[in-house]
Amino acid sequence: MTRSRRVQTLAAALAAAAALTLTGCSGLEFRESICSDGYYPVQPVNSAGGDCRKDGEEPGEGNFRYPEGKVPQYVDDKWDVYWRSHSMDEHGNIIELDEEGNPVKKP
Repeated sequence: MTRSRRVQTLAAALAAAAALTLTGCSGLEFRESICSDGYYPVQPVNSAGGDCRKDGEEPGEGNFRYPEGKVPQYVDDKWDVYWRSHSMDEHGNIIELDEEGNPVKKP
């Protein structure tokens, strides 16, 4: 390969790498955790929203711990999105919420 061809190939590779990096297509993704290390997520009974409690502490009055296997880990993950429109009632039943975060009344 001639020097000119090597320079062209290197320039093309650098341009492609820069384009991938600048357009967010580098394959690396930042995911924001719901809670910091040492904390777990809770949600108010019959309502949307959420909070984090220190590991080992109880959820607190009026809050519930998410059911096993349905715990949101990252912002916008499957369970974070799900719990925006669902909650648990005071009996531990999963309920639907309306757009304002209030329980949907069943007819």
